[in-house]
Amino acid sequence: MPITPELNAEIRILNLYNLDSVREGLKAHKEADEATKAAIARLHQKGLLTQPDGGYLTDLGVHCAEHLQMALRILEVPG
Repeated sequence: MPITPELNAEIRILNLYNLDSVREGLKAHKEADEATKAAIARLHQKGLLTQPDGGYLTDLGVHCAEHLQMALRILEVPG
């Protein structure tokens, strides 16, 4: 599966969520770039976010973000 710019933007958004607190959400500000707003809307359409402009992770979104963030930690280049 190729990593398209759209998928990369969605990964970036999911990586922003703090998984230590389900009460912390995200909201796309008016100043956010169009790629970010579109990525958030796609994540909502996929059932991962509660609102089309961000909000909280759904149960599915939490599972997805957990796996994604773990994979990113594993793949991180030690500095």
